[in-house]
Amino acid sequence: MTALLLSIAGALCFGIGMITARCGLRYQDARSGAAVSIPSATVLFIVAAPLMIDWSAYSFIALLVFAAVGLFYPALVTLLTFRSNEELGPTITSAISGTAPLFAMLAAALLLDEHMPPQIVLCALGVAFGVALLSWQPGAVRRSFAGRALFWPVAGAIVRGLAQAGAKAGLLLWGNPFAASLIGYLVSSTAVIGADRLRHGPRSKLSRSGLQWFVITGLINGSAMVLMYSALTLAPVSTVAPVIAAYPLVTVIVSTLFLRNEPINARMVSGAVITVCAIAWLAASRIN
Repeated sequence: MTALLLSIAGALCFGIGMITARCGLRYQDARSGAAVSIPSATVLFIVAAPLMIDWSAYSFIALLVFAAVGLFYPALVTLLTFRSNEELGPTITSAISGTAPLFAMLAAALLLDEHMPPQIVLCALGVAFGVALLSWQPGAVRRSFAGRALFWPVAGAIVRGLAQAGAKAGLLLWGNPFAASLIGYLVSSTAVIGADRLRHGPRSKLSRSGLQWFVITGLINGSAMVLMYSALTLAPVSTVAPVIAAYPLVTVIVSTLFLRNEPINARMVSGAVITVCAIAWLAASRIN
């Protein structure tokens, strides 16, 4: 139950982080924003490291695993999502991102030998379908849609899923979620800053408002990462991944209630109900 609560808290943070990121995107492009948000969390991790990391249980192999995960998540996932939004728009990107727990569970079954009961797989499918309903906006698909462009959101979902399984592997060797977050974010910061500096074309000027929003986003997402890794320390990937993947539900609820960006309709209600029921079923299966 503790792992489920941590996963829910992580999903809440990821969902709220999407809202603050949208606010930041009013002033800054996504790639420049990533080069601010991820390093911001990294600085906080470095400051808190002496109090949060127990080096007596240190594992060099786990350190390498966390570093490898950090190269892909959040760094590569952020860049793939950025590219997907450019090619396909946010509707298809968000809908396909909901399939990440399926890839995470497959990777955990193959690499970590986790047992995947049919009920757990159905729960993950329910979350993916519910998130797709929540994210989908009829008429928002771009007319220039090309099938090959699906590579970007699918690759993002695969990388996100593999990263969760990889993080679990590292946490089995060194069960310190804060260390996993710090090492991963150090690598991710280097990657996103490098990508921002090496890109061609003009860069948008960094505004004070954009800087503030992306710093806030980084701190929220960094907290979400620690919560997710804490849950993975206590529970298998099949328990954590579907709950984390439900973060768009939080984004939609907060956006609808407080930002009033989109009126509530039957599609959103259906997606929310399916997502919540799938998570409740997952929780019931783990308790029993």
